[in-house]
Amino acid sequence: MDLGSSFGREIVRKNQRGFSLIELVIVVAIILIFAAIAVPNLLRSRIAANETSAVGLVRAINTSARTYYSTYHNGYPAGLAAMGTSAVADTIPSCGEALLIDSQLTLGTKTGYNFTYSDGSGDAPNAAASGGCAGWKTYTVNADPVTPGTSGQRHFYSDQTGVIRYNSNGVAGDTDPPVQ
Repeated sequence: MDLGSSFGREIVRKNQRGFSLIELVIVVAIILIFAAIAVPNLLRSRIAANETSAVGLVRAINTSARTYYSTYHNGYPAGLAAMGTSAVADTIPSCGEALLIDSQLTLGTKTGYNFTYSDGSGDAPNAAASGGCAGWKTYTVNADPVTPGTSGQRHFYSDQTGVIRYNSNGVAGDTDPPVQ
């Protein structure tokens, strides 16, 4: 029996139990390359999802405003809060709290966008009928990213016509192209 050869085999076995430092560095480098590719795609996906949600919420606001208009017969609601929901479970819908949109949207911010609902013509609201609420003849709704470039790229606009428009460079208005 040769002691030198068995001792050499034992040393080789001990050295083969783990990874070398260079192997670990290569694996970490590969993981970092994949992360560098994946993270921007993930951010673009989140922006696209936020924009899709913002368009859907503008559409929901349009639908709610039309429902409010046809239900209370005094014009469009005076704000998001008038279309909003209540924290009380047994609340009966009224012109001051129509229960048409959720409470988070009535606060004006949802899914990375700020929503602004206002009178479209700048006129004073219609006079409130007895026991009713004042309403507007027209309205506008804008959805703007909370952090442009991070939570969304495009700004959205709509009014009582129901056409949703967008602008990639700033606040959208009635002359911008419609969302396709």
